[in-house]
Amino acid sequence: MEFFLIIISAIFVNNILLAQFLGICPFLGVSNKLSTAVGMSGAVCFVITLATVVTYLINSYLLVPFGLEFLQTIAFILVIAALVQTVEIVLKKTSPSLYQALGIFLPLITTNCAVLGVAITVVTKQFTFGGEAHMLNLGQAAVYALSTSVGYGLAMILFAGLREHLAQNDVPESFRGLPIALVTVSIMAMAFLGFSGMV
Repeated sequence: MEFFLIIISAIFVNNILLAQFLGICPFLGVSNKLSTAVGMSGAVCFVITLATVVTYLINSYLLVPFGLEFLQTIAFILVIAALVQTVEIVLKKTSPSLYQALGIFLPLITTNCAVLGVAITVVTKQFTFGGEAHMLNLGQAAVYALSTSVGYGLAMILFAGLREHLAQNDVPESFRGLPIALVTVSIMAMAFLGFSGMV
């Protein structure tokens, strides 16, 4: 039941884009076309999940035991940057086709605050299950990271579809481009707010 609550909460109720407003820059910048939004969503899903698991382990087995919690942000940024670079190098050598699909998105993810936000949330925030608040274990942290990235991807893909549709319609000149995109995002955020009573 805890995993179900984590999944529903991360995807719909506390969507990282529409409720927490993390990762907005790539969300607005890469969502012009559905194909690029799908590629970015896949890359973000992979990196957020992998980075959260690695940073959770580093925090649990290195920073906390040695009293170095004050280095969390710096350590997590370095780990995420190194992880993205390593993934990029490995993909380039082992799977050129996958590298071509994700290659242009991987450098963008290094500066995506959603990756760092999820990693920090997992190790600092207490989650409430059955009336009791407690920290997430490694399995719950991995599920939370995957669910959060799926929520990110869902919001980005829905938004890209709406932007493609808007590009084909007659939008008033003063609303063309970013203004209508921001209005659309605000309406999407209000729609996702309707899920808040679920958990």
